Amino acid sequence: MINGAHVVVHSREPEADRAFFRDVLAYPHVDAGGGWLIFRLPPAELAVHPTDGAPAQELYLMCEDVEAAVHALTGRGVEFTQPLTDARWGRVTRFRLPGGAEVGLYQPRHPRAVDL
Repeated sequence: MINGAHVVVHSREPEADRAFFRDVLAYPHVDAGGGWLIFRLPPAELAVHPTDGAPAQELYLMCEDVEAAVHALTGRGVEFTQPLTDARWGRVTRFRLPGGAEVGLYQPRHPRAVDL
């Protein structure tokens, strides 16, 4: 049966984005060969949201204290592209990867599936 998920981030600067996950976020990783890094992610959840637009996927990282995470990441040179805001489902912001893609960061207010 299915035992995991693999998230793919498409990047125009893959080396810079790999360095970001390796050095700034300090995610453990393996080298699959030739510098192709595969990162271990924190526990993950999947949600399906309705849309009237084109189907899409988004990457959000979760944390227990988003203000502390923003402060720490700002100190490491991370560029935040959205002010910290309150949503029904959590406190949320977004930051930019070196390759230009944006990643969401939030402190959830909803029940967590990983707590099951």
